Amino acid sequence: MVHSMTAFARVERAGTHGTLSWELRSVNHRYLEPHLRLPEAFRDLEGAVREALRQGLSRGKVECTLRFAEDSAGQPLQVDRERAAQVVAAAESVAALIKQPAALNPVEVLAWPGVLVADAADPQALNKAALELLEQALGELKGGRAREGAELAKLLNERLDSILAEVSALRALVPQMLAGQRQKILDRFTEMKAELDPQRLEQELVLLAQKSDVAEELDRLSTHVSEVRRVLKAGGAAGRRLDFLMQELNREANTLGSKAFDPRSTQAAVNLKVLIEQMREQVQNIE
Repeated sequence: MVHSMTAFARVERAGTHGTLSWELRSVNHRYLEPHLRLPEAFRDLEGAVREALRQGLSRGKVECTLRFAEDSAGQPLQVDRERAAQVVAAAESVAALIKQPAALNPVEVLAWPGVLVADAADPQALNKAALELLEQALGELKGGRAREGAELAKLLNERLDSILAEVSALRALVPQMLAGQRQKILDRFTEMKAELDPQRLEQELVLLAQKSDVAEELDRLSTHVSEVRRVLKAGGAAGRRLDFLMQELNREANTLGSKAFDPRSTQAAVNLKVLIEQMREQVQNIE
């Protein structure tokens, strides 16, 4: 199964000290390019998060956002008395420089950073929980990429069926178109009232056959279609291989167009190029 590079996942888990949540968004990119947004308290997780992404994904621009909503309800307030004494002493030393200082407000002392001490959570336990939740989010992201990849493979197979139909129809028309061109050459000689030189006529017909020989291009188109189907069935990181095959299909369609000698073969070449371009656009999203 092939995977898309476009997906979204969000997971959340409530714990004793608050709620952790991950949001993962991925879009197509030539390489794996993670962008992390982690709270300051979780900065030391960056290496582990990047490694988890590298193990789980091969391509795509991935935005990873971790949020932690701390739950302080019901937790007792603890005052760092030593810190509070330092704040009061500093305030009193400044007050001594003022003629009529305002009274020191205890609430303002409590608001000073470090005076009120919350019941801190175990950082290691929080980090472990965050990484476990990341694995769950990655699983959901990969599931979304797999589902979209299956839809992309379905669309590609439909276009491949259409390409084979065009190839088959053109292959059947080639003898008829050659016969028509041969008759045009004969008619031209007749209109010119020129004596038919069998050797000259043979040269013209040989030249026409060489110019209009598209059997090789049709065979290559069929071969490339088979290879695209094989790659889609094999799955894995197939995006780059499929992109190369789209270039090869397009090359054969261009050659077919350059050899076109009949409106029907010209239209077939145009139809093939449209189908291949539609496939190429879809392939850009495959991992």
